[in-house]
Amino acid sequence: MKVIVVDDGSSDDSRDRLRRYGDRAEIVLKENGGQASALNAGMERARGDVVIFLDADDVLCPHAASTVAHVLAGDQAVSRVQFRLAVIDANGRPTGVTKPTAHLEPPTGDLRREELTFPFDIPWLPSSGSAFRSSAIRRILPFPERDFPRHGADWYAVHLSVLLGTAAWIDDVCAQYRVQGRNGYELLEPRLSVARVRDTVVYAEATSRALLGLADELGLEHEERILSISALGNRLISLRLEPARHPIRDDRVGGLVVDAVRAVRRRFDRSLPVKLGLLGWFLAVAVSPRPLVRRLGELLLFPEARSNRLNHLLARMYGGRRGRAG
Repeated sequence: MKVIVVDDGSSDDSRDRLRRYGDRAEIVLKENGGQASALNAGMERARGDVVIFLDADDVLCPHAASTVAHVLAGDQAVSRVQFRLAVIDANGRPTGVTKPTAHLEPPTGDLRREELTFPFDIPWLPSSGSAFRSSAIRRILPFPERDFPRHGADWYAVHLSVLLGTAAWIDDVCAQYRVQGRNGYELLEPRLSVARVRDTVVYAEATSRALLGLADELGLEHEERILSISALGNRLISLRLEPARHPIRDDRVGGLVVDAVRAVRRRFDRSLPVKLGLLGWFLAVAVSPRPLVRRLGELLLFPEARSNRLNHLLARMYGGRRGRAG
């Protein structure tokens, strides 16, 4: 196993610390360019058949590499493997929370139809919770640095990789995910941040364009537009709460509700009661006062903000633990 550490222009003492490991890892020092830039620099030097992108704050379990390598070696069709993450705090103490939440389990197999219909409604994990076949990642290089200037490049890898193969799941904790209040994207508390919602809107739009572009290259059939319920929900929340800063100028409340109807109709994996509940959420957000919009947004976006009883009910409605978000 080869360890490549990319220092993306750190301003603290990281580089001094890294020099101690020069005989055990390949150290790459570069100017700050953001997550996509760092991943590109790492992939330029990667030579193995399997790659795991571990964020700086996170910890890989000792058995992780061998476990994912065994899965990928056992099925050449697999392009991406996901595994559970145990959340730790700033001091490395387990919080008792795992990702994804207990009532969800990422789907497996051929997900091309789902990825080209409602990709952002599928439970997926950040870069530290995924492993990829290197050939799939090289097929979609470079990570688009303009579209993901700071964060969000894991969206690109996670979603595009399964147009090139199947997805697998390891129901075991293989890494620890640190949430300490200064994460670039993850929030310490399940409280809605409009800035984070706007980032999510931007990442979803960039990933959608990339998905449709790759699908065309591969000759895959798809709708003209990708309409994910969660992505439309983020757009509606952003537009209702801070319209002047919403990143998509052409969005209108009525248009987003109409798109939500189309998105719900496409959900071939959802029962009628679930679809009606989702439509009810969009209508409520469209007409509610802003404080209530914020609360409704938290209920959609944060499973941990819901009661355990509600999550278990949703799991049964979604068909068990394998239910998707949204």
